[in-house]
Amino acid sequence: MKQVDNIERIKIISANITKFRKELGITQKELAERLDIKPSTLSDYINLRSAPSFGVIQKLADVFRVKKSDIDTTFKESLQAPDDLVQAINDKVVQLTPPRKQNVLGYATEQLEEQKHETTVSEPLVEYHVYERLSAGTGEAVYEDYNYDTVYFEEEINHDIASWVWGDSMEPTYLNGEVALIKETGFDYDGAVYAVVWDGQTYIKRVYREEDGLRLVSLNKKYGDKFAPYDEDPRIVGLVVGHFMPMEN
Repeated sequence: MKQVDNIERIKIISANITKFRKELGITQKELAERLDIKPSTLSDYINLRSAPSFGVIQKLADVFRVKKSDIDTTFKESLQAPDDLVQAINDKVVQLTPPRKQNVLGYATEQLEEQKHETTVSEPLVEYHVYERLSAGTGEAVYEDYNYDTVYFEEEINHDIASWVWGDSMEPTYLNGEVALIKETGFDYDGAVYAVVWDGQTYIKRVYREEDGLRLVSLNKKYGDKFAPYDEDPRIVGLVVGHFMPMEN
């Protein structure tokens, strides 16, 4: 059997959760309620930040009315015998000349692309309001103003504030032009990624508390650390709980 590393397994589980949820016709929030887990926990599974336990996989299988192995396949499909229709197609294709085989491949590729498009547009995209800059206030005052960009994504991710990611200092995880989703949690632990307002700018950085201020650390190693002294009133707006590249609506 082909060995699958943990990252690949998480990707497989994520894809299957999305596939079966859409087939069932429920939202991500509704699925979380049926599983009796937080929406943010389900979001972690979807966005490849963690893998569900075997108990949660069983709950997923119960909700979707499938086998546990249908969710955590680990390349099981490649070991299965083809069904009768697939076998019948294969029997015909092997008898064709190479040019005609190429024609069959081209048609199958077109059909697959149409299928992907149908799956993508079958469910309305979720609307997000994204602010360019955040202020040092709290609550509604955290927005620099009431101007925002409206963007769309295929999943509903629980958050309080959405802000743009600018530049490449947090690559490869957070890309320039992505949307960062923030929960106003305050500071929980060193090294987590937070939105910080300091000196009139909003930063998405790993944050470490030090005696005299906050150390802001980029993921991209070509950028040095920034230090925000407490006497300059840096404010941790909240924890970054998700990010995505906007989709066309």
